[in-house]
Amino acid sequence: MVLEKLGSSLYESLKKMFGAAVVDEAVVKDLIRDLQRSLLQADVNVRLVLDLSKRMEERALKEKVPPGIPRKEHVVKVVYEEIVRLLGEKPVPLKVTPGKRNVFMFIGVQGSGKTTTVAKLARYFQKRGFKVALICADTFRAGALAQLSQLAAQINVPVYGDEDEKNPVKIALEGLKKFEKYDIVIVDTAGRHKDEKSLIEEMKILQEEIKPDEIIMVIDGTMGQQAAAQAKAFHEATPIGSIVVAKLDGSARGGGALSAVAATGAPIKFIGTGEKIDDLEPFDPPRFVGRLLGMGDLQSLIEKVREAEVKVPERRAKAILSGKFTLSDMYEQFEAVRKMGPFSRLISMLPGLGYELPDEILNVAEERLEKWRVIIQSMTPRERENPQIINASRIRRIARGSGTNERDVKDLLKQYELLRKMMKSLRRRRLPIFGKKMIP
Repeated sequence: MVLEKLGSSLYESLKKMFGAAVVDEAVVKDLIRDLQRSLLQADVNVRLVLDLSKRMEERALKEKVPPGIPRKEHVVKVVYEEIVRLLGEKPVPLKVTPGKRNVFMFIGVQGSGKTTTVAKLARYFQKRGFKVALICADTFRAGALAQLSQLAAQINVPVYGDEDEKNPVKIALEGLKKFEKYDIVIVDTAGRHKDEKSLIEEMKILQEEIKPDEIIMVIDGTMGQQAAAQAKAFHEATPIGSIVVAKLDGSARGGGALSAVAATGAPIKFIGTGEKIDDLEPFDPPRFVGRLLGMGDLQSLIEKVREAEVKVPERRAKAILSGKFTLSDMYEQFEAVRKMGPFSRLISMLPGLGYELPDEILNVAEERLEKWRVIIQSMTPRERENPQIINASRIRRIARGSGTNERDVKDLLKQYELLRKMMKSLRRRRLPIFGKKMIP
């Protein structure tokens, strides 16, 4: 989960306040001290923390509590609103104009995660139905084209580059000529090692020649408060810039990077939330803070479910609801869950659960799902379609083939049977579980 340490710390502070019999001045001051400690440990700037805590304390103690709302909930609302305000208040979307080619140019210092983020953004738009292509205009780093090509191959997106050409402008223009009929073309440029001046100089030259619709700078989230200097220099150099803060997965200093960049006024449009190619999400401060405080983010969860949704034909749906639910169907459900990402991240989107379930439970659940997938893969097609034929000798063979033990196979079959009965009972209740249509 993004900024897990900071989030769990803030959540514990609020939970402590909820445990108090009465929320008086002493309880509020105690909460503010806890919040200050959490934010400073996350490398948020001291001045920002002091300003933020002063506003929180003032509002929590002096604002009139609306009728019908407990003071505890009002204090949580104040904390939520002030942290949202610190991070930018509302999302700033990356604009894509339909009916024309949109060109985005990426810049960033070496090691910031720029090339990986280029591929992640390509994947983000590809999932939304856009025709995407990539251009490698990085002539500085050895292996840059190979890395981008490798990432692009994972998502089946074309790449243009030329290892023999040393002029990045020429490569970019050739690539744009090649990808004239694409919706979105993303240009990856050379990084420089902690040298913003040369980055911005190259950005200006390329900008003049290829005229991108938007320049996007990738900033390493593990830099903490130092990210502000890069964001400020970039934001002053171009009024059309966007920021992506990468490497926020589990970074202790991520809070510092996010708040530092937001304080410069440079618009943060995406954040990198993990190592996988799907781990990029639009930066939406209210939803982000909601997850951080353990309030959940049901909208993001719904979007992930939609992206991973298994399309079930109506005839198959009727068969499943009549009890003909096979292990092949169960395997499809496992695959859909895997597409949605790690269990811990999904749980963090559910209100009140993000920090309540111990890591051990989440890890066991994830391991069990993975084990069951491998067991089903080790079965024959006939066994998957007719699980009732799986006897003791077949169980032994499946366990050997999947590298598990017989008890694991029996556990899977037991869970399958429970799920099959549940599916059959849904038919009697006439619930519309497969889309809007009622299954008769």
